[in-house]
Amino acid sequence: MVVCGSDVQIDGTENVKAYRSSEWAERVFCRECGTHLYYRFLPAGDYFVPAGLFQDGVGFEFTKQIFIDRKPAYYDFANQTVNLTEAEVFAKFAPSGNS
Repeated sequence: MVVCGSDVQIDGTENVKAYRSSEWAERVFCRECGTHLYYRFLPAGDYFVPAGLFQDGVGFEFTKQIFIDRKPAYYDFANQTVNLTEAEVFAKFAPSGNS
């Protein structure tokens, strides 16, 4: 996922469907094919977009994992990253007092 912040413009919203997956997040899909388009962290309004949706081979570097304490034990990534637990994600991204 690519963290895009909260200042994001979405065109074609008539073609998407939001699903509130928790008290603090929603996931948005294409109404036509069901492709996952983005994840929005509601307390801060930040958008997290799958890297594969960006065209032209935009070079991204995998530097951070979030909710690491909820990760299944059966996988690990080879490169070293910043690892944030659920509590650390809320402390970092949620506005003060809203988690």
